[in-house]
Amino acid sequence: MQNELNVVGIQTDLVWENPEQNRIVFEDKIHTLHNIDLVILPEMFTTGFTMHPEKIAESMQGITISWMQKMAKKHDFAICGSIVIADDKNYYNRFVFVHPSGKINTYDKRHSFTLAGEDKVYTSGNSKLIVDYKGWKICPLICYDLRFPVWARNTENYDLLIYMANWPVTRIKAWDTLLKARAIENISYTVGVNRIGKDANDYVYSGNSLVVDYLGNELSSLASNEIGLVKATLEKVAQNTVRKKLGFLNDRDSFDIQ
Repeated sequence: MQNELNVVGIQTDLVWENPEQNRIVFEDKIHTLHNIDLVILPEMFTTGFTMHPEKIAESMQGITISWMQKMAKKHDFAICGSIVIADDKNYYNRFVFVHPSGKINTYDKRHSFTLAGEDKVYTSGNSKLIVDYKGWKICPLICYDLRFPVWARNTENYDLLIYMANWPVTRIKAWDTLLKARAIENISYTVGVNRIGKDANDYVYSGNSLVVDYLGNELSSLASNEIGLVKATLEKVAQNTVRKKLGFLNDRDSFDIQ
């Protein structure tokens, strides 16, 4: 088990439906990083939150997956984010976690954002993912999933909860409040990485990415519309000590998700 995990989330604007240019932007920022274990990118980080997957969807053997594997191997860290994937005649808003070895874990967004019609063009996932990385159990979720606490409930004793998003500025208070709520109720480090800028649909995003600890305290945050990084060193022993002392997770309700 590795006690400390150095994580960084990259907050920036996204070039609309232009995977190549977005990869260049992120690669430039990645090359400035040192002594990092995990890099977290926003939701649909190569395209923005598009409802036109037929234009830009990639396969799991596509350029972006290969690029992620290249970055992970070159810098000896894990890298993750969601991209638009075409798989078996369906489109997915798919989270991809790439280990330094090139190994891949995936999670398909469960809660489709019906307000934007995501449910009409993307197939929802039905399985929760827990990634085992350097002895840390990591639970990745995507944007709208944040509003559904049952899906995030820490029944697996995970150590880190991650949300990547294209979360609009009009509802940014909910983003900040719910990230801290998920951290507190699950006694888990929680990282939220959001984009900034305006997309082709004139939706405006302010970022407000942050890292919070297992008690909801901010460890790192970015101001609205700021290009930059949220960085923190997470300590597993400290989190486990608080969990054992408080015992809140022992009193969890049991339930089945349908």
